[in-house]
Amino acid sequence: MEQFLAFLSPGIVYLYIFVLHLLVPARWVTGYVTKTNSDEKLRYRLNGLIVLFLSIATWAALAYFELIPWDYFYLVRWYALAGAIFFGLAFSFALVLPFPKVKDSFLADFYLGRLENPQLWEGRVDAKMYLYLIGAILLEINILSFAAHHHLTFGAEANYGLYVATALLTYFVLDYLTFEEVHLYTYDFFAERVGFKLGWGCIAFYPFFYTIPFWSTASMANPNQSKILMALGVLVFFASWALARGANMQKYFFKKDPNKSFLGIKPETISDGKRTLLVNGFWGLSRHINYLGEIGMATGIVLAVGLLATPWPWLYPLYYVALLFPRQMDDDKRCAAKYGKLWDEYLKKVPSRIIPKVY
Repeated sequence: MEQFLAFLSPGIVYLYIFVLHLLVPARWVTGYVTKTNSDEKLRYRLNGLIVLFLSIATWAALAYFELIPWDYFYLVRWYALAGAIFFGLAFSFALVLPFPKVKDSFLADFYLGRLENPQLWEGRVDAKMYLYLIGAILLEINILSFAAHHHLTFGAEANYGLYVATALLTYFVLDYLTFEEVHLYTYDFFAERVGFKLGWGCIAFYPFFYTIPFWSTASMANPNQSKILMALGVLVFFASWALARGANMQKYFFKKDPNKSFLGIKPETISDGKRTLLVNGFWGLSRHINYLGEIGMATGIVLAVGLLATPWPWLYPLYYVALLFPRQMDDDKRCAAKYGKLWDEYLKKVPSRIIPKVY
């Protein structure tokens, strides 16, 4: 029975978040993406930060009153992962099978999805926002539980770098949910559909794989890590965060108001009279400088943990490389088809793809 409840635990958390998301007061915002076959912009209810705090408070209350151990989600991690994989597959089939095909291949449709921006009840629940919300919140609960296990096991012999890494990834989650509206203007919302990649990715992969720097080290004692290495991890993380957040914010402000400056950076653009591209500031460094920031943040977390000879934590930044480099290629192809000669001009202005002056 305990194993079965552990298997169900991700689904229980996701259902609880769904109810909170519906009941907690939210602000309505108009996004960047338009409805299918319409010029009307989609609207979204945003309350992710409040739902996060309520979810963490619920987890803490359950542990405080000894209804579950503080490290419950570490102790049942394998059963919970199996459950998340099951729920991710079920969600993916439910969002693909009933709807008209987009590709000739079912596998392509299943992986990429058939619906672009599914919403319930006139936008009260948006599938993409909900998926990112549940992934972020269960990720946070997981890393706090893993850190609790490390503390309960080792006490004074704990690896303080793991606590620093926990704080960094917590900041990553808080940052994402603080700037929910900004992410409505990113690639995922205007270029991707909802299928296995996004559904299973957020339900199973995101909240569990992103814990791999902790999953593989929570049972290891203090490696006598130098404070310099921890400080380097923090420095790399926040320098990279500045790139990722700065790039996303600059593009957000530009799309909201093409004449508005960001951090004193006045937009410089090229245009063909119909379409306009931003070519300065963060977006003058490379065409996907935000991707470099994402990879760098993951690297900073691994450096902070400090167990550099342990291979498993390095899978975290390597995943970003495997995800974002091909995405950059796909995005460049999509932009070349969309912008035509204007894109050729843009490539001359911003030749670097991700890493300035290197790639």
